[in-house]
Amino acid sequence: MSSRSEITEIPIIDWKLIEDGQKDQFLSQLRHAFVVVGFAYLKNPPIDTALIDGMINFAPRLFDLPQEEKDALSMVNSPHFMGYNRLGNEITRGKVDVREQFDFVTDATPIWKEGDPVYLKFNGPAQWPNESSLPGFKVTVTEYLQQLGELGFEFMSLLAESLHLPRDIFDKFYETPKETSQHWCKIVKYPVLDPSLGNQGVGPHYDSSFLTLLLQASAQPGLQVQSPSGKWIDAKPIPGTLVVNLGKGDSARSKSPYKRSQAHLLTWHYS
Repeated sequence: MSSRSEITEIPIIDWKLIEDGQKDQFLSQLRHAFVVVGFAYLKNPPIDTALIDGMINFAPRLFDLPQEEKDALSMVNSPHFMGYNRLGNEITRGKVDVREQFDFVTDATPIWKEGDPVYLKFNGPAQWPNESSLPGFKVTVTEYLQQLGELGFEFMSLLAESLHLPRDIFDKFYETPKETSQHWCKIVKYPVLDPSLGNQGVGPHYDSSFLTLLLQASAQPGLQVQSPSGKWIDAKPIPGTLVVNLGKGDSARSKSPYKRSQAHLLTWHYS
């Protein structure tokens, strides 16, 4: 990969380099991945493997709940924009996305009041399935998000280090103290489609978040990311990895030189 126009694959950076005392090599790989490409696989992330397995096992059971139970968690019922969206409820770039999804977040006390910026409405509790329907689901998702949040803070500090900046340079953009920050996740099902209906699971887009850490819970392909030259590159699932990218939230706030790339998902698979 000698130039931006020749990128044909997403780089893999291995967290084990940090654990083995090879931090400088990790930072070099990190800098290349996000200055040149904009996406990376993070191998051996410091997340409890039992939690990862739990998330993968719970995902199909979540969508297998009776439709009336899922509809009871509809996002329209939440002032915090959390909950369930039926298949085909969302549109990207003028086309219907063929996906069914839930949005969850670590709980927090609502802080929005009349006259405050609308974004403060995001602070608040999620809508959760009944414990009797999915025993252990809330505990698993909450602990997974807490560990993912800790990884996210450390990852941003390492990004800063890779540019020879202070580790805490991004801290001013977090809640104070940052341990009170909410961590959000989207669990998505992309069903198999009749080819005549197209293949847009979700259209080309930039994430609006600060940082995305994506667990691909299926062995089936579908996710693609866009190279700087405009070519779509497969981001095939690799066991033991998370797909990492920076969102527009980071770009708007920090003006860092790291690249943000578009992604989309094709629905020739079920995940």
